[in-house]
Amino acid sequence: MGPRLRTARERRGTTLTDVSRATGISPSTLSRIETGRRKPTLEVLLRLAKAYDVSLDELAGTAPVAATGPHRTPVPRRPGDDKAVLPLTRYVGGLHAHKHVLPAVDAPPTLPHQVSHDGYAWLCVLYGRLWLALGERDLVLSAGEVAEFDTRTAHGVANAGPGGPVEYLIMFGPQGERLRPRCHHPGGTPADPPPPPVQQPESAMTK
Repeated sequence: MGPRLRTARERRGTTLTDVSRATGISPSTLSRIETGRRKPTLEVLLRLAKAYDVSLDELAGTAPVAATGPHRTPVPRRPGDDKAVLPLTRYVGGLHAHKHVLPAVDAPPTLPHQVSHDGYAWLCVLYGRLWLALGERDLVLSAGEVAEFDTRTAHGVANAGPGGPVEYLIMFGPQGERLRPRCHHPGGTPADPPPPPVQQPESAMTK
């Protein structure tokens, strides 16, 4: 990670002293991080990501690449596609969790921008309706519904509005780590009624 941090700093044409003033991290600490003699904490990485105007994924070397394919046309990002991300785990690497909030939209939804990268994800909707474009499948998940998938499959999400915001949790293992259930209520699945058919997004989906 040290070389990536140095590259991000040099790309902006700033010195260690400049970064120190902007982040409150001492130049000596920044130097040790860039040379690999010290591991940065999540708090430090968040400050540096803000100072360098890059994502944590870019600093960690796990930034996804845009998915391409014969049936999907990448959709340019719009201001309404911006989302708030709240890290729930205070470390980098390994299985970690985030809470995501997609803002409310007034217009009908458009095809989510898809990406693919190494790893495995578990997603749970807390509020609202989430459009999950997974490969060639389009699913609309409501509060309480869960999806898990290999992130090497092209995937993207969008607010399935119009309506209010969407809140959801993501558990992500960059090396393919998965959740490991240790128990299951014996009166669960067999007695439960089958789930309702998956709804399709309200907008016309062109492929």
